[in-house]
Amino acid sequence: MINPFLLEGKKILVTGSSSGIGRGIAIECSKIGAKIILNGRNLQRLEETLALLEGDGHAIIEADLSQQEGLDALVAALPELDGCVFCAGIPQVCLVKHFKRADLETIFSVNTLAPMLLTSALVKKKKITKGASLVFIESISGIFVGTKGDVAYNASKAGLNGFVKGAALEFSAQGIRLNAVNPGLVPTNILDLTNSMFAEEHHIDIMQESYPLKRLGKPEDIAYGVIYLLSDASSWVTGTNLVIDGGYVLN
Repeated sequence: MINPFLLEGKKILVTGSSSGIGRGIAIECSKIGAKIILNGRNLQRLEETLALLEGDGHAIIEADLSQQEGLDALVAALPELDGCVFCAGIPQVCLVKHFKRADLETIFSVNTLAPMLLTSALVKKKKITKGASLVFIESISGIFVGTKGDVAYNASKAGLNGFVKGAALEFSAQGIRLNAVNPGLVPTNILDLTNSMFAEEHHIDIMQESYPLKRLGKPEDIAYGVIYLLSDASSWVTGTNLVIDGGYVLN
């Protein structure tokens, strides 16, 4: 019997794969047979990720998905895909009373509009195979918890979550599955998510106490959940949220 959790021969696009969670997802997927197409805005860091992948047949497509030109260029360069992981995203720490339109447009452009528009373009250009799996990296923030100071980020992820639910229904007739992974805090992005008034070590000590399993997440923790949703093992799963947070939302 073939192991349904393997990704042998599947072509998988991973956006935001130049570092952090996206890099971790790309690496772990390559270990079980996937052919990875890396996407991000920093070619040097993408090349660093490429060097960490196992196997062969991987590729890099540098493109800025917050710009329509970059999105169009990526879609045009892509082969037919068996799966996509939408991991590109940016945080923003800002109180509501300090909102500026330009800042909100920036965060929604990257976190919400880019994956929505990319999904639309991939389907329209027939770049997604029947039975493919699309996985969106969201957050526990905005969907399961609220965070003071991260309201714009929360809203951008909540908006993406609404898209995943509706699009999962829309594409179900084509056998295309859409699911979301909702991570807790992973230290790769901790400095971006915290106020610069606090040192990283101080914030980690405080945050670990909020997690029942008494540690923060690792990129591979998130990657293993993504692999399940990309694989044939989850062929009857669509429109769901997979929370990977060390028990944080239980508090």
